[in-house]
Order: sequence, then C-alpha cells, then structure tokens
Amino acid sequence: MIVLLQRVTGASVAVAGEVIGAIGAGLLCLVCAERGDSEREADQLLAKLLAYRVFADDAGKMNRSVADVGGALLLVPQFTLAADTRSGTRPSFTPAAAPADGLRLFEHFVRQARTRHGEVACGRFGADMQVSLTNDGPVTFWLQIRPAG
Repeated sequence: MIVLLQRVTGASVAVAGEVIGAIGAGLLCLVCAERGDSEREADQLLAKLLAYRVFADDAGKMNRSVADVGGALLLVPQFTLAADTRSGTRPSFTPAAAPADGLRLFEHFVRQARTRHGEVACGRFGADMQVSLTNDGPVTFWLQIRPAG
C-alpha cells in the first residue's frame, strides 16, 4: 500500500461541489492499494503513518507525529499513485488493486484510523473529487508497505 502524506494547515475534499471531508492542521493522506495488498499491509502502513515524525518539536526539528500534536487526518483514496510510468506517455494502472479490493482496503484503513486516532475525515472511493489543501512547509512524503514474500 501507498500513502502520499502532506502536512497541512487545512484541507478539504468535495464531490459535486459539496464538501464531504475537511480538517484543520494535520495530514492530508492520499491512499492507494496495490495488487497483492491485504489488511496486513494496510495496518502496517497506518501504524507507520500515525508514528511518522513530520511535525516540529520545540527546537524546530521534525520529531513529532500527527498523534503527538493532536493533528487531524484527511484520507483520500487515489489509485493513480500505483501508476506504472516507466514507458510511454500514458500511465498503466495494472499495479493498482482491483476496484473491489481497493474499496475494501480503503474502508479498512479508514475504520482502523478512526479506531486508533482522534479526528479522521475521508474522501469517497470511486468518486470524482476535488481536493483543496494548504501544504505546510511544504512537507510531503511517500510511504509504502509491500506485501511480504
């Protein structure tokens, strides 16, 4: 699984002009399931995400996690993160999980995040979404957990 996380001062996601999820300070997380991923990878990625130190401590160093600072999460499904762009000028989405698997794993990720973290908002799987954010820093990281074996 893949998460592209961005530290934000605020972010929102809308569908058909209606805001369906919004947060203040925290992390906007674009979430993608790849072929072969399971709940195990989702759980490992969530644990890494919640512990990942991207917020400044009193000395200005990135030593605090979203959990440490009480930041919010905005989880947005984005299968295009799995694109194979190595050849040609059109991406291949073969590495992405099948839609049913992607939906199941995204919903699992959201459920687990809501169990383990305070404020969690989310986008809608399969919808045409408009995401707005103010990237703080800017700070952006790519996290990936591959299936064992």
